[in-house]
Amino acid sequence: MSELEIPEITIPVGPQHPALHEPENFTFKVDGEYVVDVEARIGYNHRGIEKAAESRSYIQNLYLFERVCGICSHAHTTAFTLNIEELLDTPKPPRAQYISMIVAELERIHSHTLWAGVAGHEIGFHSFFMYLWRDREVVMDLLEAVSGNRVHYAVNTIGGVRRDITPEVEKKLRKGMDILEERLKTYRTLALEEPTLIKRCEGVGVLKPEDARRLCAVGPTLRASGIKHDVRANDPYLAYDEIDWEVVSYDLCDVLSRILVRIDEALQSVYIIRQALDKLPDGPYKVRVPRNVPEGESVMRVEAQRGELIHYVRSNGTDRPDRYKIRSPTLGNIPAVCHILKGGYIADIPIVLASIDPCFSCTDRMAFVDVNTGKKWVWTGEQLRRYARKWRG
Repeated sequence: MSELEIPEITIPVGPQHPALHEPENFTFKVDGEYVVDVEARIGYNHRGIEKAAESRSYIQNLYLFERVCGICSHAHTTAFTLNIEELLDTPKPPRAQYISMIVAELERIHSHTLWAGVAGHEIGFHSFFMYLWRDREVVMDLLEAVSGNRVHYAVNTIGGVRRDITPEVEKKLRKGMDILEERLKTYRTLALEEPTLIKRCEGVGVLKPEDARRLCAVGPTLRASGIKHDVRANDPYLAYDEIDWEVVSYDLCDVLSRILVRIDEALQSVYIIRQALDKLPDGPYKVRVPRNVPEGESVMRVEAQRGELIHYVRSNGTDRPDRYKIRSPTLGNIPAVCHILKGGYIADIPIVLASIDPCFSCTDRMAFVDVNTGKKWVWTGEQLRRYARKWRG
């Protein structure tokens, strides 16, 4: 090696590190402040939910699959119940479809506002974080009013939903939508005009449309690259085809674009909920179904908050599944996030990783390895954030 050559450094990130909050490992090769290459290693978290489902009845699995993800619990039970109802040839009653859709959109608002606050935290914009999490309480109170719970709602069941929406709850929902619409519009303006946020997010983590397609990105990550693809519109389920709403997309292709997509999607959720309340059908909200499910296979796709969620079930004719498989949106976005990290700065690693809203569960670790000297070091999440703020000025 000549005296002018600068050695590369290898930086492992994960599987335990406060900056990522998820059990995943990324190894970064860096040249000075630039990320040259990224390698992801998955498999640090295996709770055995799919295998556990085989020894539990379909009703018991409702509460098991709800705990795949705390933020997307309703999305998972929606995919699960629609799968089983497909095998039973017993769709949810119309009123149940609307109620399930309302809860799904409340959950989407909850997830997107939570994520936007975390994004502000990652770039040191803590007032953005605090305001968003304050307003997030509005939607959590509404979820509690509908279901009795703030996190796992236990609304879906096979053959419908477990709870009806009463006139009192409907009144609370309408009032909450007015508050959230006003606040979300404020945050959209802030994202478009606040210099601090724009400086840290514009042009960072760029995912071009052709790369988004090639790497099979999903959800807001895909739509922030100018591609209008949403399972709710492309392959409607529940009552999404009976509601007037728009698929949100931005063509900035960067972290700022992903913020704007999520804020506007939350606004669309407000519009969907209002229309669903206006059109809420009369009739039962659940029907009785048999315990044993006929032999067969079914695949269901739903648009979870992070993107396309896929559930597969194989039934053997008993009251327990023979096989169950889940493909989460985060798995689909790993190739894309590895791609957009390349060519960026070390200081941008936290916000770029956060921009896909990863959900691997639990906590992750970050380490840095100098490929020239072999030197290794580990930073806590707060140390990396301080470094990012200092380096960015």
